Parts: sequence; structure tokens; C-alpha cells
Amino acid sequence: MSKLIKQETFEVAPDGLRNWQGRKEWFFNRDDTDHYEDYYEGPYKFQEVWQKKTLEELIKQDHRVKTLLEFGCGTTRFTRWWHEIGLEASGGDISPFMLAQGVQLFDGDLVLADSHHMPFKDHSFDALAFVTTFEYYKNPVKVIQEAVRVGKYGIIFGMMNRNTPKLIRRKVQQAFGRNNYYITAHFYTPSSLKDLVAEALPDRKYKIEWNATGLPKWFPKKQWKIPYGDFFGFHVQLLDV
Repeated sequence: MSKLIKQETFEVAPDGLRNWQGRKEWFFNRDDTDHYEDYYEGPYKFQEVWQKKTLEELIKQDHRVKTLLEFGCGTTRFTRWWHEIGLEASGGDISPFMLAQGVQLFDGDLVLADSHHMPFKDHSFDALAFVTTFEYYKNPVKVIQEAVRVGKYGIIFGMMNRNTPKLIRRKVQQAFGRNNYYITAHFYTPSSLKDLVAEALPDRKYKIEWNATGLPKWFPKKQWKIPYGDFFGFHVQLLDV
């Protein structure tokens, strides 16, 4: 009788769901997503303070920005913070596991969607934000073009910097698959991101401001205009609107 019974294996997140852009991503793996908030509350807490300070100083330079959409918002760690500094923020993400946490932590608007095809009308928000998520896009030019379509006055990026003393460690972790967060990440510098923006927006007028942080705790400066450190903020302010 047992031979006549077909056994099925049911998974909440089958392998197919974990693939995006033709590859497996950490944000579709609950072994990683379930601990994301713990990571920020633990070893990354000091760095987060300076990341937020850097981003706030940049976005506040454009007084036109009152509303903001953060794509790749994850658990809404930074989406919640945008509200704390006076911006009306909403969030979008491709990962149902990250957003499942986000809806428990954030009472604003969230959407499950792909950043290459944002489900919003032109100029729905004053600005777009990407915080440590832009590194995972296989077609970053398309994402930038979508961002300026939806965000009227520009884009604010929070980026994992390629110019960091931890680069070798990151690369080793990528090579051996020991840190899922870095396996598919592409690291930028302020210069390489500037070139990418120029490629994506050849006919637009804009100005760029950036600042680096994520330096060792013992270092006397926590921010500087030298493209070196674990993190940099990068603001593209559109001037032709």
C-alpha cells in the first residue's frame, strides 16, 4: 500500500523562489534574513550611526525632498529612520522574507516589487534611496533610470565601498562562500558610481555630492572627502526639473 502513495515535499521557499537575476541571493535565504536586524543591533551598530549621519547630511542639502522611496528596504531598518529625520518614507523590496519583518516593524507603505520595474507613476516621490542594496543589481543602469523616473529630484545612495581595508577579507569570503551577503555583491567607489550615473543619465543635468565613512574606530576622523572607508554616501541631485 505504501508504494501507491506519492510522497511530496513542501517548502515555504523552494529553490526557484530563491533565484533572482538568474542566481541565488542571500535575501531569499531565511538563514540570513532572519538575523539581519540582529546584525545591525550587534557588531554593526557603531558603523550604522555614522552611515545615517552621512546620509542625512547629504539628503538635507536638497530642501525640495519631502517624500522618499527606499528600494531594497529590507526589514525597513533605514526606512524607519528616514521618518525620524522628517521625511515621509515608503519602502520596496523583492524579498518576501525581508518585507515580512518590515511590516511588523514599520507602519508605513511597503511594496513587494523589482527595482528594475518600479510599480509607480513618474515623479511619485521626491527622491529614491538605495542603502547597501544597489551592489546587487545586474543591470544598474536600468535601475538608475527607473529611480529618476519615479524620484523627481534625485537619488541618495548608501554604498559598501570598494576602497576599504576590509576588501581582501570580503573577496576571500566571496570566493569561499563564507559570507552570503558578499557572494553576489559588486562593490563600487565614488568614482565608478559617478561613471555609472553618467552612463545612465547622459541627457540630464545634475550635481553629485558624496562623503565617506566606515573608518576604523581608532581613526580620529569618522567622515572625510577621501574615497576610502567601508561606506560612502552619494547624492545625485537633479537640476533640470
